[in-house]
Amino acid sequence: MEIKEVFAERLKSARLMNGYSLQKLADAMGNRLTRQALHRYEKGEVIPDAEKINALSKALNVSADYFFRTTKVELSDIEYRKLNKMPQKEVAVIHEKTREYLSRFLELEEILGVDGKFNNPLAATPVTSSYTEVNKAATLLREKWGLGKVSICNVVELLEDKNIKVLKLAIDENIDGLQTYVNGSIPVIAYNTKKGAKSDRIRFTLLHELAHLLLKFDKTGKQKEILCHQFAGAMLLPDETIKAELGSHRNKLSILELGNIKQQYGISIQAIIMRANDCGIINDHYTKQFFFFLKQMNWKIDEPIEYEGIEESSRFEQLLFRALVEGQISISKAAALCNQSLAEFKKMYGPLI
Repeated sequence: MEIKEVFAERLKSARLMNGYSLQKLADAMGNRLTRQALHRYEKGEVIPDAEKINALSKALNVSADYFFRTTKVELSDIEYRKLNKMPQKEVAVIHEKTREYLSRFLELEEILGVDGKFNNPLAATPVTSSYTEVNKAATLLREKWGLGKVSICNVVELLEDKNIKVLKLAIDENIDGLQTYVNGSIPVIAYNTKKGAKSDRIRFTLLHELAHLLLKFDKTGKQKEILCHQFAGAMLLPDETIKAELGSHRNKLSILELGNIKQQYGISIQAIIMRANDCGIINDHYTKQFFFFLKQMNWKIDEPIEYEGIEESSRFEQLLFRALVEGQISISKAAALCNQSLAEFKKMYGPLI
């Protein structure tokens, strides 16, 4: 691909990522560049000079290096059942933000020669159509990933250690999370920080999307979503674990004991109740009663006991600093891979380099 074509494609991607039309981008730049000029750039007819590229990078919140990055990032269909109801502008933002983040991550792995190959440990699992099968799949995955029966400390870190890329999105649409494959083989899970940034919610969302990625279903719509919820609950709180905490049968539960389990295992009180119902510890009638109680107390959104865990991964930064200290990239390249200016990067990391 010629440099003009690369620049044209990357400029359009950055514009869409910011939700701009050509005219809105021109307006954001104070009409320093006209709509017509921007159109010519996106057509690949001409490349602007360095001064104009810097102006574009500031307006679009990307590094100047971004416009010339050639790492291949092709998205498979993004699976989210509400996506077809979203405005195309928002869909484009999701696509391009995903592509931009992955292009930096994959380029860094390529520089270091890191094998980011992903193997689906549940590839041989039969088509899933019931809670029993979902529960077995979660048990098998915990076994294959060596998780035992204990709490998962950091779900984001776990997924990235298994070569699943995790992306933060901040979008106004009613989306918790979504997933796709990049270049046909690299799994990506994204979660929406605007929908709810509490750690227990993020953990559940990520594992729900993991079910979509790893399992084959013969259910669709709401039934499929319920099975993914059940998989997430089983991953966070396995059968043996929840029965050890609550007992095999209960007629009544307290907020305090559920809050204690929430703080230990990073799963919401409401998800624990659903998990207890799935495992036969409590019946449907008591489950409905408990949710009615939570609604009366206004605890459906803000539960009375919080989980304080941190859901972050430092994998990208770890690879970046490794490449930098081994001399495989320059400081300016490291800044570009972080989507920062050299001055911003030096201000943040300079004393430590």
